[in-house]
Amino acid sequence: MKDAIGTIGENMTLRRSAKLSVENGAVASYVHNTVTDGLGKLGVLVAIETTGNADAARAFGRQVAMHVAATNPLALTEADVDPAAVAREKEIFSDQARQSGKPENIIEKMVEGRLRKFFEEVVLLKQAFVMNPDLTVEKALAEAEKEIGAPAKIVGFVRFALGEGVEREETDFAAEVAAAAKS
Repeated sequence: MKDAIGTIGENMTLRRSAKLSVENGAVASYVHNTVTDGLGKLGVLVAIETTGNADAARAFGRQVAMHVAATNPLALTEADVDPAAVAREKEIFSDQARQSGKPENIIEKMVEGRLRKFFEEVVLLKQAFVMNPDLTVEKALAEAEKEIGAPAKIVGFVRFALGEGVEREETDFAAEVAAAAKS
């Protein structure tokens, strides 16, 4: 950072960063809309733990990273999903089911089914794999284990998109001009 600040002559700060590591296995990366080597609009890291072939694990990890770039999952497993998000979805599903006028025991089953569908959409291991939609990511990993030559486990992923999390202050330009004109 200091070298870049000195070269460019502008003050900069590091807004966010992440690190994934595994003792045995590989950490794969994917950069989407690459402008130059390692620089793009979207970057993904995927960590796969295995005692098998690290190159094969890295190749599969890159495919998973592309999948993460495309689908933007919220969590790796169901247990990792924010409990507040699950509660919010459960509440919405319950309200929708109650409006249909069904009995409470049927509403419970409807909510369970919709929650299962919700997890299939937002949990990485439960999502349909972009490279082969007939498989979930979890099943694609089981298939990849044959090539890797040992059991493998996705232990983490990180997805960064350019401008993500930057809140801009909404201002009324006309009101600013009017206020400036009065003074």
